[in-house]
Amino acid sequence: MSYIALLTTGGTIASSRDENGISRPGPGALGLDVASEVKVRHLMSKDSSTFDFSDMGRIADAVAEALVDEACQGVVVLHGTDTMEESALLVDLFHDDPRPVVFTGAQRTSDHDAPDGPVNVAAATELVLDDTNRGRGVLVVFGGRALPARGLSKWHTTDLDAFISSAEPRVVVPRVDLTGVRVDIVALYPGADAVAIEAFVAAGTDGIILEATGSGNTNAQIVDAVKNCGVPVVVTTRVPVGPIEPTYGGGGGGADLVDAGAVFSPLLRAGQARVMLAVQIASGRS
Repeated sequence: MSYIALLTTGGTIASSRDENGISRPGPGALGLDVASEVKVRHLMSKDSSTFDFSDMGRIADAVAEALVDEACQGVVVLHGTDTMEESALLVDLFHDDPRPVVFTGAQRTSDHDAPDGPVNVAAATELVLDDTNRGRGVLVVFGGRALPARGLSKWHTTDLDAFISSAEPRVVVPRVDLTGVRVDIVALYPGADAVAIEAFVAAGTDGIILEATGSGNTNAQIVDAVKNCGVPVVVTTRVPVGPIEPTYGGGGGGADLVDAGAVFSPLLRAGQARVMLAVQIASGRS
């Protein structure tokens, strides 16, 4: 008998509020009416803001394990919204099976007067059952929309339509172990200096993501730090929407960062760019 594998990891969809109104992940209690053709596996019960590469790797492994069974039509992953974009990208990078994998979750807790989790889960399971979604890679269903994982970012802290996607083209790569790989994100701002970059290098970072201003710009101090840091540097932007490209010079522009050895991420924002760089480092790619 065919079925959908549903993996739970915690997050708001599995959370309830205490007497002080503070949301806390529960022991997998989702408040959902799960159909008989859905097999549930509880992976963990954590706030996704606490996830590291090990947690995301567990999800990728569980998805691959579920798809070993030919009776499995696809996988739905329930995940917190804070780092859904990172986990969804990591799974998508390794997902070479045509069966759909769909991430979803909730902005409202399970005990909310109008929870959005049940609607999102129903939409995710319907998407898995729709044959037109085969071969599309990992998708994220939220607030009535289905978006590709590649290029995904959370754009709103509370809106039920929580995500946008730049729809970065898919590339599937061999599975790698990210244990021990360290990639750090440096947020740039007016007057930023080299302290953060130098500190991460001293801590043993393997690579750095620069969350730059505008289309990928900064100042001369940062450019000089990139030139001398000795690790791969990828440039993205703090701006939610639009291309990221080295179009400015003047000593601290994107073109200067490229001259200093940095590489631009044309569409991925910082969270997903970090995952992508970690995978490339772990796989020995340039």
